[in-house]
Amino acid sequence: MNTVAVQEKKVNADEKGEEKKVKCVVWDLDNTIWDGVLLEDENVVLRDGVVDIIKELDQRGMLQSIASKNEYDLAMGKLKEMGLDEYFLYPQINWNSKSISIKTIAQSINIGIDSLAFIDDQSFELEEVAFTHKDVLCLRAQELEKILNLPQMNPKFITEDSKIRRLMYQSDIERKKIEENYEGPQEEFLSTLNMVFTISPVGDGDLQRAEELTVRTHQLNTTGYTYSYEDLDAFRKSEKHKLLISSLDDKYGTYGKIGLCLVECESEFWVLKLLLMSCRVMSRGVGTVMLNHIMSLAKKEGKRLRAEFVSNDRNRMMYVTFKFAGFKEIDQVGDMVILENDLEHVQAFPEYLEVKIIE
Repeated sequence: MNTVAVQEKKVNADEKGEEKKVKCVVWDLDNTIWDGVLLEDENVVLRDGVVDIIKELDQRGMLQSIASKNEYDLAMGKLKEMGLDEYFLYPQINWNSKSISIKTIAQSINIGIDSLAFIDDQSFELEEVAFTHKDVLCLRAQELEKILNLPQMNPKFITEDSKIRRLMYQSDIERKKIEENYEGPQEEFLSTLNMVFTISPVGDGDLQRAEELTVRTHQLNTTGYTYSYEDLDAFRKSEKHKLLISSLDDKYGTYGKIGLCLVECESEFWVLKLLLMSCRVMSRGVGTVMLNHIMSLAKKEGKRLRAEFVSNDRNRMMYVTFKFAGFKEIDQVGDMVILENDLEHVQAFPEYLEVKIIE
């Protein structure tokens, strides 16, 4: 595949008309995960096949949570008794409306509410959520057996990061608890994490995760372009491009592969075509590391550095990142803003983490 062909294929996922993939499945409890109403009979039993569905979604890298009108301690105790409590992040078990609970879950996980699915046995609850959050995929618990076959529930790839996604989020919940109780400046706290940020060229084994990152990452994403496995493989092999991936680890474990950037290397200047970072590391103070690395490389090679930016309703933070790094607008083509940096001032990496560069 030549470079021109690849470039012509880059479009936003919504423009392709693809089914939007679900990132988090939110479950009701009564007559959904178990048969019966817990407050009427504590001896409820699991519905046939529900455990297999929960475990399979987890293996596919899909997060799961609870939105149930119930007594929290009683319901969580029953889930623990059934061996299922560990599968659910930020469970909302209270007497709020389901739409409020779903909004809370999306905000807690820090993902778009349009990437959630909601399963309930009550038509009223499904309609209330659908009315309030039109982009949430609402599913009837009575048709549970069909869920695993829905295209929205089937990621193109199941990567190593996918298989441990829930565990990575759970580790981050523990980090946040420790951070909330830490008395002192944030940078001082970050230095206690012993973070290691690694930047390396995308290898053959990284391509599935690289494609997944372009599809799943919307907030910390400069353009919103998605690239296929084949596109990324072509960029990886191209002498006119740099395709880099980053990972983050700390003393509590790994965040996995969390960043990706694509640079087109022209004779007089380089163009940053894509820069993205998983929102899971937004609070870790690593958002500028990859950008600063590209700036350093361009300056070392004596090239001017430009960047493309396509605004959406979620990625303004990336525009602010460019501006703080010294980029200035020089042109606009349609909805794409072209920025340029004179590279006179390239910031050093933060002192609270170690950066490893693999050539």
